[in-house]
Amino acid sequence: MQSKTKPILEKKRTGKQRIKIPRQPMPEQDPRRRRANFEEVPKGYSEEVAILEASRCIQCKKPGCVEGCPVNIQIPEFIREIAAGKFLDAQNTLKKYTALPAVCGRVCPQEIQCESRCILGKKGEPVAIGRLERFAADYARKHNNIQKQPSCSHTGKRIAVVGAGPAGITVAGELSNRGHEVVMYEALHLAGGVLMYGIPQFRLPKEIVQYEINMLKNQGVSIHTDYVIGKSETVDQLMKQGFDAVFIGTGAGLPSFLGIEGENAIGVFSANEFLTRANLMRAVEFPRFATSPVIPHRAVTVGGGNVAMDAARTALRLGADSTIIYRRSREEMPARDEEIHHASEEGIVFHLLTNPIRIVTNERHQVTGVECLRMELGEPDTSGRRRPVPVQGSEFTIPADTVIIAIGNKPNPLIPQTTPDIQTSKWGTILTDETTMLTSKPGVFAAGDIVSGAATVISAMGQAKIAANAIHKFLIGETMGM
Repeated sequence: MQSKTKPILEKKRTGKQRIKIPRQPMPEQDPRRRRANFEEVPKGYSEEVAILEASRCIQCKKPGCVEGCPVNIQIPEFIREIAAGKFLDAQNTLKKYTALPAVCGRVCPQEIQCESRCILGKKGEPVAIGRLERFAADYARKHNNIQKQPSCSHTGKRIAVVGAGPAGITVAGELSNRGHEVVMYEALHLAGGVLMYGIPQFRLPKEIVQYEINMLKNQGVSIHTDYVIGKSETVDQLMKQGFDAVFIGTGAGLPSFLGIEGENAIGVFSANEFLTRANLMRAVEFPRFATSPVIPHRAVTVGGGNVAMDAARTALRLGADSTIIYRRSREEMPARDEEIHHASEEGIVFHLLTNPIRIVTNERHQVTGVECLRMELGEPDTSGRRRPVPVQGSEFTIPADTVIIAIGNKPNPLIPQTTPDIQTSKWGTILTDETTMLTSKPGVFAAGDIVSGAATVISAMGQAKIAANAIHKFLIGETMGM
């Protein structure tokens, strides 16, 4: 089944005519309304608008957008299919390269990846590749298009996948499609990893993630939840159970803290805990769900990345006056422009060039405020960004009853601690051969944030595709070199 919408815009156009079509905006919830709900903010393209936006693509002979995609999606191909009204074909093309198009179309930083290489962006605005990816995936899901995988004989090989986040999902799908038996182990009570616990519903609806998980189950992948490898069993014990290979995709779930006075006070949360309560444990729907809710009135979030935006916007929706503290300027903020824009629209207050130096508490050790210091930018540091320098005597206090620390995460240490022959870096990441993602332990591979440190969903998937290809070769006895 394809679209019944007449593709009136698919008529032949010259390159100049295509370039003149403006980039199509995506409709969004009004900021005044969305402040009080957890519904998705962008509403997606209609069929007509998707066709129009797709028709902007000039179908380059050497598409830079493909080079900018960590999983090398053949972007002009799926966009050409959308322009012709062949929406299901577009989804099937996407699925050849990515396990999670509906997810990546929403949360990937296309502006610094595929879209940054679009030739139209050199003199105007690039094709909205991410929005079109989302459109194709959403259309297929709404029309219950379940792509049949090519049949292949079972190899008799078994693979344990530890962690059911983006990397684990990618490896499981790739290896299952090649005839291997895949068993996944997830520490939390629902599969999906950071897609479930870290990204809010208003940015990534959970039903979309679970739809993709169900697709894995339909392929025959077994998923064990509430199963902590490193506690329930070790990697060595898995291998003794007859698994021919093990993949580790446990992510970077260990939060970093500031190390300042008052950080252990009542009302201080890591962004991990705060978002997990809201997203995975459904505390926002208390008492329908029994998770004790966090009810902030004046929330301060420390950090300038996407996680900080997610935490501050979640606190706002829970009824708080929500503020973000960031020690550098707007230009240095690592969050996506779209997320910063949405936060500003919704009324989040930004205190830039501001650094917290103490969390103020009362006699009951409850948070009452955050003492801060004004900063100014000095010379660039090792990150390439200008280093913030304190302005002496500029101390001031922001009232707060809730403080959310969102300054980054470190790799989950549990598996390296319980598998000493897996080598790690000084930062705690697992060391791998970058061409195969093989660890120092034979038959054990790893990818995603546990290898690279906290990064993007799509970069984890890109590494996982390399790992899946190498694991397949390892299992069938071929040389793993890429």
